[in-house]
Amino acid sequence: MRLQQKIALVTGAARGIGEAIARLFAKEGAIVILTDINDDLGQSLASGIGDTCEYLHLDVSKPSQWQHIQEHVITKYGRLDILVNNAGITGFLETEGPHDPENLDFASWKKVNATNTDGVVLGCQCAIKMMKHAPAASIVNISSRSGIVGIPGAAAYAASKAAVRNHTKTVALYCAQQGYAIRCNSIHPGAILTPMWDAMLGKGEARKAAIAAVAADVPLGVMGSPEDVAFAALYLASDEANYVTGIELNIDGGILAGSAAVPSQKS
Repeated sequence: MRLQQKIALVTGAARGIGEAIARLFAKEGAIVILTDINDDLGQSLASGIGDTCEYLHLDVSKPSQWQHIQEHVITKYGRLDILVNNAGITGFLETEGPHDPENLDFASWKKVNATNTDGVVLGCQCAIKMMKHAPAASIVNISSRSGIVGIPGAAAYAASKAAVRNHTKTVALYCAQQGYAIRCNSIHPGAILTPMWDAMLGKGEARKAAIAAVAADVPLGVMGSPEDVAFAALYLASDEANYVTGIELNIDGGILAGSAAVPSQKS
């Protein structure tokens, strides 16, 4: 029960990494507020988790909706202890594209950044206002390995996740400077098998082959699971990380260690 009676808000929580985080936080004793734009999935998940969980609709790119969330949380719970800014899109399914630097569609660029960048900025702003009088609080921003390295076919996604990486450090330093007991850290998943990959992996045998190809470029030899990221979020959200702020935690099977080579099997 590492999050006993803490009030936690998770964005983009209806599936994938957000769902895994919500489930784990509830298991560890938190009162969890799930948000998403997929209301059917979100409501179903909240009902399945039980009485310590509720679902609220939230388009993270809309300031007015964040204001509604803030008012609801303060009125019902009186405080917020944890925010996980998880909501994000690649743009491959949600926009027309293309997404490479030369030919990118500017409307698609803006939509990806509205969700991934603006959504995190608004979430952090809202959380600081709710957390600044708390004895201890934590913001966890879900970035990506794409926020550290370039992605030629996903310029908007890579740029937005790099913005999340840097804004996390800015928030961490600002809160420390103001004397707020708010920590802010980012997580950088890579090669995590979630629905976000569906557009790239295909179906059936093609999907199996695509997953095997991705895994072959991961030093640990497999794609990660949403639960791998959830446990990292649990650590950063918990009091165990009370001296940790402004860091970036890579959950990528070793990809960002500097080599995509599979470890030798020789003794």
